[in-house]
Amino acid sequence: MSTRTLWHHATLATLTHGAADGWGLVPNGALLTEGDTILWVGPYDRRPAAADGAREVDLGGMLVTPGLIDCHTHLVYGGHRANEAELRANGASYEEIARAGGGIRSTMAATRAANEQELYDLAMRRASTLMREGVTTLEIKSGYGLSLESEERCLRVARAIGASGAVDVRTTYLGAHALPPEFDGRADDYLDAVCAWMPTLQAAGLVDAVDAFCETIGFSPAQTQRVFEAATALGLPVKLHAEQLSDQGGAVLAASYGALSCDHLEYLSTAGVAAMKAAGSVAVLLPGAYYMLRETRVPPIASLRSAGVPMAVATDHNPGTSPGLSLLLSAHMSCIFFRLTPLEAIKGITVHAAKALGLIDRGMLAAGMRADFAVWDVSHPNELTYWFGQNPCRRVIAAGMERA
Repeated sequence: MSTRTLWHHATLATLTHGAADGWGLVPNGALLTEGDTILWVGPYDRRPAAADGAREVDLGGMLVTPGLIDCHTHLVYGGHRANEAELRANGASYEEIARAGGGIRSTMAATRAANEQELYDLAMRRASTLMREGVTTLEIKSGYGLSLESEERCLRVARAIGASGAVDVRTTYLGAHALPPEFDGRADDYLDAVCAWMPTLQAAGLVDAVDAFCETIGFSPAQTQRVFEAATALGLPVKLHAEQLSDQGGAVLAASYGALSCDHLEYLSTAGVAAMKAAGSVAVLLPGAYYMLRETRVPPIASLRSAGVPMAVATDHNPGTSPGLSLLLSAHMSCIFFRLTPLEAIKGITVHAAKALGLIDRGMLAAGMRADFAVWDVSHPNELTYWFGQNPCRRVIAAGMERA
């Protein structure tokens, strides 16, 4: 039988819909949990009779938010690409490096050369860094194997990280990330393979969603559509790396398939915004890649805001264009570079990040939600996008269990 726990002596930022101040602040608040579920949230002096006899945990007057959600990462890979960062610093463009055999292909070679245990150890180390900063849910994409055997290995590693119990993991199949060398000049043949592998990976229980890189150095909208057709036939939701370097109309295409999210979006068009709004797709902003690539074109934040498109924020952790491992820093950068408000940024790594993964049981502190929350040594949640270079997270509770 699960033990009921009353977590109290805290200021709660519930982030519930319709909160008058947006934050849903509850001074002298408390949460009653049982197992992995929140039973009640509110002022301590109004705690329900169900709290009688519960185990009590004093949170020391700190701030509590929902557990953070990093809804776009590429955590499983071998090697690194610091040399490419140096090339960019000396004037080479991302596209030039990719076309010269660097970029994703470079990481593909290192990933294929690594065994499953090596990939797990590297990815778990990265995940642990994110978890120490309050992350309780992660999305992890494949896309650095680019063969059936290697993609399957990367997805198994992602599943194993989730099975560790330390963090909840959602997996995304990103076979359509780049063209591997054995398919040079045969992009359509490779897409045939990507689609053919999909049922095998799904049958193995390794795929929660399907993604693609729709870009001039990735795959065309027509090729991306083939991937989406295969995913839809299997009942798998889709998402898309869209409009990062140019406007390929990817967001409109993805929205036509009811995409969970469209990510990057620096070149998103007015039509793309409207299509995403109509489809209920989330705009996932990735300021780490914007920063690392020294981009100057900002996603159309005002248009997304005006249209009411939910905006999530993620690290996009990957070895080439966003090697950061701080979701709080990503939220901070979204405020500085993209002019999000602190409330928008924090909702972007909680409420809207959950929606970007198709999850309705987390991202807020409310009865019935999963008992994921983080405890912070700050007085107001706006401080989480203010400070950088430090970690104010003091405790993390994931599925009702406190992490060591």
